[in-house]
Amino acid sequence: MYQIRIHGRGGQGVVTAAELIAIAAFFDGYQAQAFPSFGVERTGAPIESYVRLGRQPIRTREHVYQPDVLIVQDASLIGTFNITHGCSAKTLMVVNSAKHKDEIKVNLPPKNLFIMDATKIALEEIGKNIVNTVILGAFSRATELISLPSLKRAIKQKFASKGEAIINKNLRAIECAYNQGFNK
Repeated sequence: MYQIRIHGRGGQGVVTAAELIAIAAFFDGYQAQAFPSFGVERTGAPIESYVRLGRQPIRTREHVYQPDVLIVQDASLIGTFNITHGCSAKTLMVVNSAKHKDEIKVNLPPKNLFIMDATKIALEEIGKNIVNTVILGAFSRATELISLPSLKRAIKQKFASKGEAIINKNLRAIECAYNQGFNK
């Protein structure tokens, strides 16, 4: 089983990101679950979402305390609290940031850090600073847990009510993130 923890702020699509990973994983043949953790927080408050993927039924419903993958949609959260709690030397971390690896101060091996300026891609491709779908393109590339075609299919399904224009912008953003290299 793979466990994923997503950190971001309210209003950034953290919950939607978790749901999209779970949908894409299902299309790739996984059992999957996704759920958020937040209270009465307002827009901008730190929140977490969790995803589990496995080939067998997933029976646990607790928070993800020891993630295999950590996704950080807002790098300003790094350093405000111990965002890497429960991580091991094998945990992969995908971060939205314009910074380079040596500027991101976390207790993980540099080879496990995948840093991409998802904000820049979101502004260019979507026209808004909403990075959740962009960072999932980076996640797919870094981890190879879910395929790009399944991620695109999940976007089409989840965003069907939003219209073709929104879907197409997000599909371009995901593909751009998937094909772009990571910050060194």
